[in-house]
Amino acid sequence: MPTGNLGIAPLDQSARPRDTHSDLTTALDLPSPYLLFLGDVDQKPFAKTAFGIRDWAPERCVGEYACEGNALSLDLPFMSPREARAKGARALVIGVASMGGRIKQSWHSQLFEAVEAGLDIVNGLHHRLASVPGLADAAAAKGSRLIDIRTPPKDLPTATGRKRSGKRLLTVGTDCALGKKYTALALTRAFTEKGLDADFRATGQTGIIIGGGGMPMDAVVSDFLAGAAEVLSPDAHDDHWDVIEGQGSLLHPTFAGVSLGLLHGSQPDVLVLCHQAGREKILGLEEDFLLPDLASVIDLNLVHARRTNAAARCAGISLNTAHLSDGEADAAIERVSQETGLPCADPIRGGARFDALVEACLTS
Repeated sequence: MPTGNLGIAPLDQSARPRDTHSDLTTALDLPSPYLLFLGDVDQKPFAKTAFGIRDWAPERCVGEYACEGNALSLDLPFMSPREARAKGARALVIGVASMGGRIKQSWHSQLFEAVEAGLDIVNGLHHRLASVPGLADAAAAKGSRLIDIRTPPKDLPTATGRKRSGKRLLTVGTDCALGKKYTALALTRAFTEKGLDADFRATGQTGIIIGGGGMPMDAVVSDFLAGAAEVLSPDAHDDHWDVIEGQGSLLHPTFAGVSLGLLHGSQPDVLVLCHQAGREKILGLEEDFLLPDLASVIDLNLVHARRTNAAARCAGISLNTAHLSDGEADAAIERVSQETGLPCADPIRGGARFDALVEACLTS
């Protein structure tokens, strides 16, 4: 996937109040610019937070940092926390999205180094920074903040299923870490460039950091998942679009629960299915869970989407072709379009195919 600014204009994340639950999705005031920390993760999908921030908020990135010997790179300047602080960085962001969301013991020395340098730490993992022995005291002594992103608001309601005004698009996927966030961001930008009133609604750690607010869906107690999605995308005027970042996959043996709660609660009018070209099985599990054909995945998502919105439809396919050459990508996109009978595009490559996907989303 291309790196750098990608020509992305800043998104309007004003999070303007629209109903009585709007205070539950208060925007975050995160200290930036950032030093992005890769830990000892050596696979790009498990460093998706760092890559996402680099690609969608490059103006907030000073450099990268990692454990000794880690060859994975963001192609940003490598610098220590002290060097980053001297360059103007205000926070170290843990750029890892590991299975289970654990803060590994092998990272502890780097986290202490960050607070000793006077940096705040922004953490999107499930484990809290205060769980690292001594880190809270070290941070307090230096006046550094420990900021845990995956903290859902209190007093979330259970879902009602009530039909809400406004329009909603939800990105869904065949698996994790294949483009749901990038697709939602790209579609939000395309909608706003057309003069439409559209908001990106973040549901995961990376999107929340990029957008400055949202709902950490996978940290919400299961009974309140669909209710949290309703809160995230409340009533709006008829021409307003909420473009909602999907999470996980209905096919995922580990994370299907959050996907279903989000699908029901977001009440989408439009789905865009996200897939990585060539991926044949669920990523990161010891057992081989093979992926079915895309038409079957679309049908599965529509069955559940239509529980709360009988008019829900799939507008097309977002295909991640970052690992392919231009010719290979063109062939893969054309093949998927032919197989599904739907528009297919790689939003990062853009072009006429992406324009067609955008039009399909907006045409009922």
